[in-house]
Amino acid sequence: MKLLEDRILRDGQVRPGNVLKVDCFLNHQLDVDLLDKIGEEFYRIFKDDGVNKILTIEASGIAIACMTARHFDVPVVFAKKAKSKNIDGDVYTSTVHSYTYGKDYNITLAQKFLGPNDRVLILDDFLANGKAMRGLLDVCQQAGASVAGIGICIEKGFQPGGGELRREGYKLASLAIVDEMGDNGSLKFRETEY
Repeated sequence: MKLLEDRILRDGQVRPGNVLKVDCFLNHQLDVDLLDKIGEEFYRIFKDDGVNKILTIEASGIAIACMTARHFDVPVVFAKKAKSKNIDGDVYTSTVHSYTYGKDYNITLAQKFLGPNDRVLILDDFLANGKAMRGLLDVCQQAGASVAGIGICIEKGFQPGGGELRREGYKLASLAIVDEMGDNGSLKFRETEY
């Protein structure tokens, strides 16, 4: 998605350790117009896949999922990174390793919000090694829900997560795939594969 790539080039910042900061428009401060266009693009890609629910993980995926859900007219459900006192009833849980925070944490989703009749579009802001995605796929498997597809705003194509998911047969659409991040702050994109 050229619009997203251009915005990354203009406002993104490459930091040491292969960190790409896009917090001024995607995952801290939100450019709602850009998010709406992202949602529209995910709708264009997955509109014929029978999606009846969108799943993400807190916190950065929620805005992307909500703007996308407007185009599908379906609900959003998100996995919480900690079981809070206000989650009642049975839950699905999975362990996820966070590259950003360098630690493992459990994600939790109330069972009443995801089940065998759901055909899920999983969305997130980044895909690198795929650990968060593995947790969300595990939750879908526990629920008996089918995965219609996976939508990612920015994939780090030089890390293994996207390639592994594609080889496993998932319909994966990454709107911007970063192939190289230079020490001088330069970025090289790969043509998207959807």
